[in-house]
Amino acid sequence: MKSKKDGNLYIGCTGDITKRIEQHKNGKVRATKSRLPVELIYKEEYSDKYEAFYQERFYKTPKGKRELKEKLPASPVGRSYGRGIV
Repeated sequence: MKSKKDGNLYIGCTGDITKRIEQHKNGKVRATKSRLPVELIYKEEYSDKYEAFYQERFYKTPKGKRELKEKLPASPVGRSYGRGIV
């Protein structure tokens, strides 16, 4: 997710993305509460939750952040630029 307020990214993992997005947008997630509004800009889906958790942890490393940013071209907010972009 990306904050429209300060441009910061939030990286997380969930089993129910629709519910999690609503929690973020309603200010019920401490990590993004002060950064509202937020929007989902990218998602990846995994059939194995352990692989999903591993990938989440990787994206939070400096190398993972660089790799993730390569997947997110600098584009105007709201533009569709890949799979899973809202």
